[in-house]
Amino acid sequence: MKGSPKIGAHVSIRGGYGRAARFAWESGAACFQYFPKNPRSLKPKPLDRRDAEDCAAFCRKHNMVSIAHTPYPTNMAADTTGAASRSVMVASLRNDLEIAEACGSLGIVVHFGHFAGMEPLQGYQNIIQCMNDTLSSWDGRAKLLIENQAGNHGSEGMTLEELVKVRELSRFPEKIGFCFDTCHAFAAGIWNPEQTEKLLQRGTELDYWRNLTAVHLNDSLFPFGLRRDRHAGVGKGYIGEHSLRELLLSEPIRHAVVAMETAKGPDGSHRQEIAAVLKWYEAEE
Repeated sequence: MKGSPKIGAHVSIRGGYGRAARFAWESGAACFQYFPKNPRSLKPKPLDRRDAEDCAAFCRKHNMVSIAHTPYPTNMAADTTGAASRSVMVASLRNDLEIAEACGSLGIVVHFGHFAGMEPLQGYQNIIQCMNDTLSSWDGRAKLLIENQAGNHGSEGMTLEELVKVRELSRFPEKIGFCFDTCHAFAAGIWNPEQTEKLLQRGTELDYWRNLTAVHLNDSLFPFGLRRDRHAGVGKGYIGEHSLRELLLSEPIRHAVVAMETAKGPDGSHRQEIAAVLKWYEAEE
């Protein structure tokens, strides 16, 4: 199949990382996303090496790939004080990287960060310092994958320019990649499906696509530009199947791995959506 697409969805690690990989495989996925630990906590989780290696070995055997997603409270823009300080973020991110590496994952997806009333310049500086502290002694293959934001918590992290610039200003850009969320881009107003070529061209000018590792393939429950981060099933929202297909099959993006963060189907998996998206590629043959 042209491009060897790696399509899948977010899956639960209840029962272990190896079980998550098997569940994804059984649903027809060649890619899956998972939370390396409790999605609502920054507390580091002891690494179960046997379980992680089981996951990695299964993925190698079946030519699967995976990405991890950092917990919801993760905020790379955090300052140096308080219960959710930068040191707490760094410890959590390092823990996520270690688990992802042991599972054979490509990297950990992390939201750009929220400034929460601080001066924007300070917020950007905090993000860069957080990434530097996290990656300073990291020598694994798993990367930090910065995700674009929808704008529902503030205007930061909505543009490709911001993501490219913080990576460029970090001390370890080679350890940093990107995860592009289709719903977020639509909600933020940077992707108008009627002008997809403009987004593709801008990403090329910024050299964003070359460092793209993953795509979150999500439709939107709300119209364009409203900064509402609510996902709809593929082809069942305001973006629509045609526009999602056009973007996903575009030359700059088709190399990325794809994970859906949409509601599960009747059987508790994303089997139907995965099969539907794979047909987009088959139609090109």
